[in-house]
Amino acid sequence: MGDKQIRQNIIDELEFDPSIDAAHVGVSVENGIATLTGHVGSYTERVAAEKAAQKVRGVRGVVEEIKVRFGGETPPRDEDLARRAVQMLDWSVTVPRNAVQVKVQDGWVTLSGKLGWQYQKEEAYRAIRRLAGVAGIVNAIEVAPKASVPDVRAKIVAALKRSAELEADAIKVTVKDGKVVLEGKVNACHERRIAENAAWSAPGVRAVEDHLTLA
Repeated sequence: MGDKQIRQNIIDELEFDPSIDAAHVGVSVENGIATLTGHVGSYTERVAAEKAAQKVRGVRGVVEEIKVRFGGETPPRDEDLARRAVQMLDWSVTVPRNAVQVKVQDGWVTLSGKLGWQYQKEEAYRAIRRLAGVAGIVNAIEVAPKASVPDVRAKIVAALKRSAELEADAIKVTVKDGKVVLEGKVNACHERRIAENAAWSAPGVRAVEDHLTLA
């Protein structure tokens, strides 16, 4: 599939999603790498646009350069946004209280601290993503290792084998100091995400390096 057709398919996907104002999002594609530009009204819409592009067949990667503009509304002060962000984290039943620190500058929220599981880090991100007035999020939360290397690797391999869409034997998994390295081949871009999600689901994983290539 050529870049021109991929670009049109991304545009169609953006227009199909009712949560995205596609009229203000620009799309360019070169060698399967899609670049999104323009502006949207919220951070949630920005994330939705990126996910829509990733779903399109033939997309090998996405460069997201969309800006968040709040239209005629006055964006909240950083102090107020930080207060609401802390409140959202306190309300979460998944994220341990006081385990995550919040910093806000020009609408950008930085999350830091240590958590025991990757899903807790992701839930902290999702809680903040829903806040009005967020221009962007930097999730710098560290996941502290709690499992042995053999245990982590075994859980990842088992998760890969459970997926009907992946050929687990074609993926090599290496674990060292909480970092997982994935090597081998997959058939489509979305299969890479399945493999990455399997790696992140193991306890104690702090980083994932995706060296997978498309067959």
